[in-house]
Amino acid sequence: MKIYSWNVNGLRAVLKKGLFLPFIEAHKPDVLCLQETKSEREQVEVDLAGYHEYWNSAVTKGYSGTAIFSRTEPLSVTNGFPKAITKKYTLVDDAGRDSETEGRVITAEFEKCYVVTVYTPNAKDDLSRLPLRSQHWDAAFLAHCKALEKKKPVVFCGDLNVAHTELDLANPKPNKGRKGFTVEERAGFQSFLDAGFVDTLRIFREGNGHYTWWSHFANSRARNVGWRIDYVLVSSSLQQHVKAADIHADVMGSDHCPVSITLDI
Repeated sequence: MKIYSWNVNGLRAVLKKGLFLPFIEAHKPDVLCLQETKSEREQVEVDLAGYHEYWNSAVTKGYSGTAIFSRTEPLSVTNGFPKAITKKYTLVDDAGRDSETEGRVITAEFEKCYVVTVYTPNAKDDLSRLPLRSQHWDAAFLAHCKALEKKKPVVFCGDLNVAHTELDLANPKPNKGRKGFTVEERAGFQSFLDAGFVDTLRIFREGNGHYTWWSHFANSRARNVGWRIDYVLVSSSLQQHVKAADIHADVMGSDHCPVSITLDI
């Protein structure tokens, strides 16, 4: 089972560049999770034969959004968080923007595991969304995944908008305290590991240089001056079944590249 995750930063833009279908043909993912689709289904001219499609688009047009394409039809698919989670956590930021209307989470249930795609809110340059992120969102998402785990193992993947350690970005020192590398955001990621989830790339690769997002400025991608903010994490019970975990930096079309795992389940 090949599970891919890709923040496309606008699916229509990637399609217009002619880079999406060649990616599908070359990699043939069994499950493809997309973030930042920035579109509704009827706005996208794509027909992936052999795939079932599930969309969670933001209320605001051209913003955020997630999607899942799967060769196997899931047993169930839900968008967003369950009501028990939304009642417990405050998912509206200080400016009154409700992250639950931004199409950030899709949960697909398969026979042997759940696959959850997530586009975690960005803290913003002025850190105005850091309180939402650090005090509510990360805890809500973790609670959601742990609740699912009571039934069967969980794979969650997506743009988590955080570099976990100094090994996960090219220039850690000047970025300390900035969005994506604050103490609070890094602690939020650590809470996933402390709860038993496994960062699959680190099963196979150590050290730095493994990045998934690059700024458009200063030829950053060609120089590999980037950040690892896109991840695939799995329940600890699945760790022995992870046969590969990869970053596909050669896949173009977005400022992010796809990440993937191969499971033998």
